[in-house]
Amino acid sequence: MNDSTVSPPPEKFNIADHLLGANGERPDKLAFVDDAGSLTFAQLTDKARRLASALGAIGIRREERVLLLMQDVTDWPVAFLGAIYAGIVPVAVNTLQTADDYAYMLEHSRAQAVLVSGALRSTLGAALAMSDHEVRKIVVSRPTGALDGHDIELDAFIGTSAPLDRPAPTHADDPAFWLYSSGSTGRPKGVVHSQANPYWTSELYGRNVLRLREDDVCFSAAKLFFAYGLGNALTFPMAVGATTLLMAERPTPDAVFKRWLGGVAGLKPTVFYGAPTGYAGMLAAPNLPARGQVAMRLASSAGEALPAEIGQRFKRHFGIDIVDGIGSTEMLHIFLSNHPTKVRYGTTGWPVVGYEIDLRAENGGPVPDGEPGDLYIRGPSAAMMYWGNRTKTQETFQGDWTKSGDKYIRNADGSHTYAGRTDDMLKVSGIYVSPFEIEATLVQHPSVLEAAVIGISDEQGLTKPKAFVVLRSGEKATDSDLKAFVKDRLAPYKYPRFVAFVDELPKTATGKIQRFKLREGQLG
Repeated sequence: MNDSTVSPPPEKFNIADHLLGANGERPDKLAFVDDAGSLTFAQLTDKARRLASALGAIGIRREERVLLLMQDVTDWPVAFLGAIYAGIVPVAVNTLQTADDYAYMLEHSRAQAVLVSGALRSTLGAALAMSDHEVRKIVVSRPTGALDGHDIELDAFIGTSAPLDRPAPTHADDPAFWLYSSGSTGRPKGVVHSQANPYWTSELYGRNVLRLREDDVCFSAAKLFFAYGLGNALTFPMAVGATTLLMAERPTPDAVFKRWLGGVAGLKPTVFYGAPTGYAGMLAAPNLPARGQVAMRLASSAGEALPAEIGQRFKRHFGIDIVDGIGSTEMLHIFLSNHPTKVRYGTTGWPVVGYEIDLRAENGGPVPDGEPGDLYIRGPSAAMMYWGNRTKTQETFQGDWTKSGDKYIRNADGSHTYAGRTDDMLKVSGIYVSPFEIEATLVQHPSVLEAAVIGISDEQGLTKPKAFVVLRSGEKATDSDLKAFVKDRLAPYKYPRFVAFVDELPKTATGKIQRFKLREGQLG
C-alpha cells in the first residue's frame, strides 16, 4: 500500500519534533512571514518549546486538549507545534464560526486552555458564557485591548519559561491534534489525527507529488484550521525547509494579489494553494496580475472539483497548470490528484502513490469504468476516529478503508472524474446525473461566474435539475440562454429545467457550496 521509497516514521515519534528538527541546519532562514513580522526556524523552535513548557507549568498534561482559535499569523504554528511537542493535543477550529459553535467545541473537546487571537477574544467570551465548561488559562495572541485577569498575552505566557529540553515521548499512533469536519448538517465531528499522519501526507503528497523545494515561498488561501491549509502552509513547507506567507484576512482577490505581487516583505509566492471558487473570482477580477508580475511555478486546488474551464483559463493567462486533487479532513490531505507534469482537466487525476482507491456500487460491489460509484480510500494518513461518536466512526472508517461520501467515475486511462457528493446525486429519468457536470458546463458560458445545481420535484413528483446561477459583473443571460447552452453540450435529460439567478451562493468557510441550504429553500 505505501510507496516503497517512503520509509515509515519510527515507532517513537513526535511530529512537532520531527518538523522542527528537520530545519535545525537552517536556523536563520525565514520559516513564517505575516503582515506584522516573521519567524526564522530557530525562533520558531525556541518559541514552540517555550510554549510547551508553559502549558505544562499550568498543569496541562499529555493528551489533554487545548483549543486553538487563531487567525493565520506567525503565532499559529508556535501554538500548534508547541502543544504537540509537549504531547498536548491542539484542537484547531474554524475562525469564522459562531459563539454557539465554540461553546459546543469547548465542551466536546474538554479543552483545558484556549489559545486565541485578540480579534476573536470577544466571540470566545460569549462562548464561555454559554457553557459550564471552565478552562485553566486563556492565552491571547496580539490582543486588541486590555486583558482581563484570566487572560495572558502569548509572548508573556512563554517569556518566563525555559524551552522544554526534549519532546514528549509520543508514539507514531498517539493522538497529535484534532480538526473539526465542516459537516453540511448537524454538529461538526472532532476528527482525531495521529502523530504520524502529517508525516505521511508531507512525504506522499507535498514531497512526491508537488515536489516542493527548500527555495519555495508557499502561500495558501485555505486557512491553517482546514486540513488542506494545514498541509499547504505548515507541514509541507516545513518538511522541506521552505518559507510560508501567512494571511490573517479573508482571501479576497485583492488580498491574494497583494501577496502574489510581493506586497508582504517583498516575497513573491512560488507555490499558491487555492480552491475553485477563489480561482473563479480571481480570474474574473479586473486587476488580475499579468503573467510577468508573479513568480508562481505551481498552483494547487482542492476543496471542490475544479471545472475544466477555470483550469484552462488560468493556464492560458499564467502559463502554468492548476494541479487539482481531492482530500478530506478524515484523510488529512489529498489522496487522488493530477500531477504537475500530468494534468487532465475535468478530472481529479489519479491515485496518489501510497493510497488505494476503490469505487463501489450501492450493494458494495465493483462498478465498471464510466459509471459512478461510492469512493473509498485506503492509506496511511486516515484519522483514528471521530471523538465521542462511535456510530459515525464505524460508518466512515471501515477496517482499512475510509468511506469518503463522494461519488466518482473511473475513466479508461485510470483518471477519476468527480460526480458529486453521494447525498447530492440526482436521479433523472431513472439515470444518475452529477450536479457537478451540469455546473461545470454552465460556468463555460461567458456570462456565468458560478453555478450550483440541486434536484427538485416537478408537478408530477419527478426529480429535475434546478440551477442557481451567479452572473459575472455587468453580464446578462436568460434562463432560456443557459438551458440551450447546456442542451448543446450534454445529454438532453441533464439540462436544468429551472434556473434561478442569485447574487451569491451559500458556502462554507472553506469555499464549498452548501447545496443543502439550496434544497432547504434558504436561497432562490
